[in-house]
Amino acid sequence: MTSLDSSARHRLLAILAADVAGYSRLMSLDEARTVTALDQARSLFRRCIDEHDGRVVDTAGDSVLAVFDTAIGAVTAAVQIQSLLERQQLGVRDERCMRFRVGIHLGDVIEKSDGTVYGDGVNIAARLEGLAEPGGIAVSEMVHGAVRDRMSLSFEDAGDQNVKNIARPVRSFVIARSVLKGTPTSVEDVRHEHKVATPVICFEDFELDTARFELRRAGQRIPIEPQAFDLLVLLARNHDRTVTKEEVFSTIWAGRVVSDAALSSQVKAARRALGDDGASQRIISTVHGRGFRFLMPAEHREARAGETGLGTEPPAEAATPVQARPSVAVLPLANLNRDPDEDYLADGISEDITTALSKHRWLTVVARNPAFAFRHSTDGMRTIGQKLHADYLVTGSVRKAGTRFRITVQVVDAATESSVWSERFDRNVTDIFELQDDISERVAARIEAELGLSEQRKAERRPRKNLGAWDLYQLGAAEFYKFTAESNQSCQELLRRSIAIDPDFAGAHSRLAYAIVLSMVYFDAPNDPALMDSALAAAERATELDDEDANAYFTLGRVRLARREYDLAIDALTHAVELNPCLAVTYCGLGDSLAYEGRLDEAIQQFETAIQLSPHDPFRWAFYSYRSLAHLFQGEFQAAASWARKAVQIPNAQYWARAHLVAALGHLGDHGQAQSALQDLLRVKPGFSLAFAKERLFYLKREEQLESYLSGLRKAGVT
Repeated sequence: MTSLDSSARHRLLAILAADVAGYSRLMSLDEARTVTALDQARSLFRRCIDEHDGRVVDTAGDSVLAVFDTAIGAVTAAVQIQSLLERQQLGVRDERCMRFRVGIHLGDVIEKSDGTVYGDGVNIAARLEGLAEPGGIAVSEMVHGAVRDRMSLSFEDAGDQNVKNIARPVRSFVIARSVLKGTPTSVEDVRHEHKVATPVICFEDFELDTARFELRRAGQRIPIEPQAFDLLVLLARNHDRTVTKEEVFSTIWAGRVVSDAALSSQVKAARRALGDDGASQRIISTVHGRGFRFLMPAEHREARAGETGLGTEPPAEAATPVQARPSVAVLPLANLNRDPDEDYLADGISEDITTALSKHRWLTVVARNPAFAFRHSTDGMRTIGQKLHADYLVTGSVRKAGTRFRITVQVVDAATESSVWSERFDRNVTDIFELQDDISERVAARIEAELGLSEQRKAERRPRKNLGAWDLYQLGAAEFYKFTAESNQSCQELLRRSIAIDPDFAGAHSRLAYAIVLSMVYFDAPNDPALMDSALAAAERATELDDEDANAYFTLGRVRLARREYDLAIDALTHAVELNPCLAVTYCGLGDSLAYEGRLDEAIQQFETAIQLSPHDPFRWAFYSYRSLAHLFQGEFQAAASWARKAVQIPNAQYWARAHLVAALGHLGDHGQAQSALQDLLRVKPGFSLAFAKERLFYLKREEQLESYLSGLRKAGVT
């Protein structure tokens, strides 16, 4: 296996490839004039590419290759270039006009330290260039999805195209030369046509650029969540007064009822971006009982040349799908006991479920007070959902008899009034707080898993046109949980499309990182340092975008484990559990890392917690399978076989669960069952061998664990 130069890195970039149509013919007509015209055209390319934050990579022969951080930057530059070239050649006979064909793709490239780029992304852009007409532009489906709602351009769907050296058909969209003739030719023209205002808010050495939706300090861009950015703009524009919480909710969440925890999270994120915190409150001050005050004097100015948002994809636009994420309201559980003084217990459980759900960062959770206002409401579920702007409602009841409690909980889809999930919990306890903690954590964990599946099903039912970042993410998640090599690749493609639309979507970066790692651990991708770096970059980007998201730290921990950075893996996974004790998968990840350290009793306890929290989790086969492996390492082969059998019975179980069963049965000496299990493994994973297992278990730390596993396989007849 060939590894990349350590200086090379994977990046998601927009690639622009262009060449002259009929260059040889033009040279034969007038060589000197053609060379001069090419030099002038390249100068125009460089100016427009620079103007839109791009970079020219190569100008070999009659071609131009450039890269941009955003699809909008690339398309805007291409439109400007083609329009200017067309105007410059007015009056020139058609056969002597120099016209370029331009192709643009948004994809993964390998960028070396000298600035050169390689990979399928570059190849696809070059093939798209060949699909454009002279003077026109052809873009890939990913580029079209990123710009179609942000630019007033008319694209024609050219359908799927089979192109040279690309395994799959490439769907392309074209902009004809006739369409480009009337388009603006400069940034100022575009601003005038669309009446774009570009004020920049300045304070200290910070700049809030409301056109680019960027926060900069001393000219350097600072990562910030879209809602935190909007909060900063609101506060800075009103620095001369206190902004009430009601104004913040109205402006940032468009009047939608959300929890105080959501507001606190965005205030914290805004302070963190400014180097401020809740203790010093140097820039953003909390006015208790009222709202917030921006303490720095702020000035407004127009954007300077090159500071318009045309070269970037506006995060505010991109964040639209984030606002479409599901919301849930926990209605007060009904107290079925005769004594109304015991309402406190039902209310306490309802409040704790609300708090626990708010730790799942992909959910918007309605605050307690507005939800509790519907305690005695006679409205139907659909009406309550509409009034609370909630997609899902949690209802239930509490009944007590001595020290025995029966709690029932149900999740209802407010739009259809159909039940998404329900469960009954029977407990015999004397400690009320212990009961509340136990029930709220289990309910929150199971609701999170069930709503995830519900959102995936909704995304699959929606028309495939005009899908937003959230829908693409959910479709990617659905593919992820199929646990096949093909679905893993499909998952990665969908997630990259989601990120192209919303670059600040932490969940999409996180899921992509995990999919990349699993492609090497579960499937057939090579254990490639460049892929590992790509996974780490995506995982770290997710934590940068939302450092309170337990899922992001769970993924970071799994990536660290695959990179054999064992201590860092445990640190990240421990932090994930601290951030959200109701996220079952984090306990599974932590248990797996502990097992490879030889801390097997601790590992098994983590797996047990994951199973108890979310017994119907889409990842539950892994809860069982990894637990099986821990028992195998402990020499408890009967338990290992038992948990592996549970894993393989789950429809989406990956082939490693079957391999674990084979290894456990091999150690038990049960040759009949071992042979049967081996045939089942080879049916699912033809060619599974000792060499394959050793290669794929590259992340194991302890040699004796690897040898024990291979020994079990060998005893079962694996060669």
